[in-house]
Amino acid sequence: MTSLMMILGIVVFVVGLLVSIAWHELGHLSTAKLFGIRVPQYMVGFGPTIWSRRKGETEYGIKAIPFGGYIRMIGMFPPGEDGRIAARSTSPWRGMIEDARSAAFEELGPGDDQRLFYTRAPWKRVIVMFAGPFMNLVLAVALFLTVLMGFGISQQTTSVSSVSQCVIAQSQNRDTCKKGDAPAPAAAAGLKAGDKIVSFDGVATDNWNKLSDLIRANPGKQVPIVVERGGHDVTLHAKIATNQVAKKDSHGQIVQGQYVTAGFLGFSAATGIVRQDFGQSVTWMGDRLGEAVDSIASLPGKIPALWNAAFDGAPRQPDSPMGVVGAARVGGEIFTLDIPPTQQLAMALMLVAGFNLSLFLFNMLPLLPLDGGHIAGALWESLRRHLARVLRRPDPGPFDVAKLMPVAYVVASVFICFTILVLIADVVNPVKIT
Repeated sequence: MTSLMMILGIVVFVVGLLVSIAWHELGHLSTAKLFGIRVPQYMVGFGPTIWSRRKGETEYGIKAIPFGGYIRMIGMFPPGEDGRIAARSTSPWRGMIEDARSAAFEELGPGDDQRLFYTRAPWKRVIVMFAGPFMNLVLAVALFLTVLMGFGISQQTTSVSSVSQCVIAQSQNRDTCKKGDAPAPAAAAGLKAGDKIVSFDGVATDNWNKLSDLIRANPGKQVPIVVERGGHDVTLHAKIATNQVAKKDSHGQIVQGQYVTAGFLGFSAATGIVRQDFGQSVTWMGDRLGEAVDSIASLPGKIPALWNAAFDGAPRQPDSPMGVVGAARVGGEIFTLDIPPTQQLAMALMLVAGFNLSLFLFNMLPLLPLDGGHIAGALWESLRRHLARVLRRPDPGPFDVAKLMPVAYVVASVFICFTILVLIADVVNPVKIT
């Protein structure tokens, strides 16, 4: 049964992956056709074609390797300075440029002179290239809102799970009281497991982070605490202790291994599935977006640990980069967890949503061959044409993105090597759900 659920989870993720890729390419396709650019191919996947069908001037198909997709637009690059599409050269770098330029025109047909990508205004090209990543962002937001507002997420609540009997600095990493430890304010006030804290010092507490911040901000203060117990409100009085507690970051998350001196009440919060309202969902997504940006920026620094995990048997870090294979494995593990099916589905949707958010951010990097590289090229062309008009100089013409193809090949090679490293780590030392 466990193996069957594992397979089901992998299938769910793969389907979500394919939908995400197809949705991304649909953004490029629809806007390209809107602006009259001819698109000979729309493909989901790479490698050998499994299925395809031609509708109108475009061939739609699915390929064997579901690690990406593409649409092929004619005229992605302008002709060379001599007006020729291709020229002979013995230079390997020049050959890359000429090969890319030639491929952009290989399906040029009668009447296509006015349907080339590079002939469109820069703002139209920006829209076409931005539409793909934007579709991933839209899908990520839709899935996040579905889970946050429909299913709810597991988080600490204002209900009491257990009460500490004494004040112990969290850096000591112990839960047993010793002689000389001061009594915990929660126990001294009569707080009990199962109580739900309704207000703290006259302030309504509807979520854990708010309650936690209030406790931390009032060391040494005598405060009234209203709890719901057995269907009735009970008012307790506690003098908040001063203690060494775990540091929280700007997102309200615990910073491992770092501590601050703050107020301490002395109880553990119960966890539960809590639905978020729209405002809370927007705040939560904003926090995840910031974390995702930080994660991408820190990728180069994680390569040594990833290498050690792949080849030296070092532990795989929880925030280690994870590829499609690793994500599919996590998707499978989700469906083997001993949690309600609704929460299994919610976690799977969260995984696909996170994948789409990563696709959006990754593709917006201003590097060829990513969408962001083409966007940067179009914006640079627009800027220099505007400057030429202001300075009353001749129009410099379209920016020849093909000249950056050697850089694109280097970037692509780095990405491929990184992908292979992540793949090896995902196979031999995968990230696991705990």
